[in-house]
Amino acid sequence: MSDYYEILGVSKDASKDEIKSAFRKKARVLHPDVNKAPDAEEKFKELGKAYETLMDENKRATYDRYGEDGLKNAGFDTGGPFAGGFGDLNDIFNTFFGGFGGFGFGGRPDPNAPIDGDDLRLDIEIEFEQAVFGTNKEIKFNHTEICPECGGTGCEKGTKPEICDTCHGSGQVQQVMRTPLGSITQIVTCPNCNGTGKKIKKPCKTCSGKGYSEKERKIEIKIPAGVDNLSKIRVSGEGDSGMNGGRPGDLFVVIHVKPSDYFKRDGNDIYTQLDISPAQAALGDEISIKTLEGEKTIQVPAGVQSGNSVKIKNMGVPFVSRPSQRGDHIVIVSVKTPTNLTDEEKNLYRRLYEVQKNKKSHESIMEKVKGVFNNA
Repeated sequence: MSDYYEILGVSKDASKDEIKSAFRKKARVLHPDVNKAPDAEEKFKELGKAYETLMDENKRATYDRYGEDGLKNAGFDTGGPFAGGFGDLNDIFNTFFGGFGGFGFGGRPDPNAPIDGDDLRLDIEIEFEQAVFGTNKEIKFNHTEICPECGGTGCEKGTKPEICDTCHGSGQVQQVMRTPLGSITQIVTCPNCNGTGKKIKKPCKTCSGKGYSEKERKIEIKIPAGVDNLSKIRVSGEGDSGMNGGRPGDLFVVIHVKPSDYFKRDGNDIYTQLDISPAQAALGDEISIKTLEGEKTIQVPAGVQSGNSVKIKNMGVPFVSRPSQRGDHIVIVSVKTPTNLTDEEKNLYRRLYEVQKNKKSHESIMEKVKGVFNNA
């Protein structure tokens, strides 16, 4: 079953602006006016379904929870905006976005207009402490770059593209179709140059005429203190290269934080559990515990109950936007009943039990005496 987020190339927490931007870029590449692959039309319809679903809050919520079948069961129309066909690319962008640059007055795309490069996503994993305090991390990823040999023309060095002799540089040709109602003339993409208006007679040997090549890139990024699981870092200009002078896309690094066996995080607060004995709970104690800053002694108050907490202010996770401010470290106290007692310990607990039993008996007598006087 199709994954709408994967079709658009966005994360599950993508904003509407990110979804719009992704649809623009994908539509430019997948529309059958531009893409002549056999499955281009089907892929474009799927792109439309994904966009329409994720831009509607109710549909998106249903899809996130139950998937595509859930949309059908809930009574939503799942055909998508292009189920009954679609017009040219300019009509679609006028409908969805009010038009965009690179399209002429005739409603056909300009094949030589600048096209921005695609954004890329890279998932990395870091340690819990690295997320708390920040770190520098070297990352490796693949992206497309303008071919250094031909400078993006796709032509062998010393040559240049020639005007297509079929469409004479327009990228379009007229096609006459005979129907029972007569002949119909259509404007279609030139099959000889695929709408570019140019032909490359001598392709560049380095990029095979594409004008770009895939390269491995290695860079160091700064991960700020306080990032959380699934935080995103945008690295401008490190996505795929643009076409026809378009800007390169961006790289979005998605952070996955390894969980800690000791610390539990909730927002910017840190939680740990402290096991103490009944004696420590009754009398109170100074206890050394592990914090993000190392060992620290805390005061457990006398009479503390299991489930009570001790707060250590400003010892949690820094705020990404205000690294000088931090959350708190909250210690949850758990009073543990001892087992495997020695004979001496058993005798002490028996003595304590007798003392508490006599105390309760005395309190009961005093309550009765008080009741007598109150009723006199």
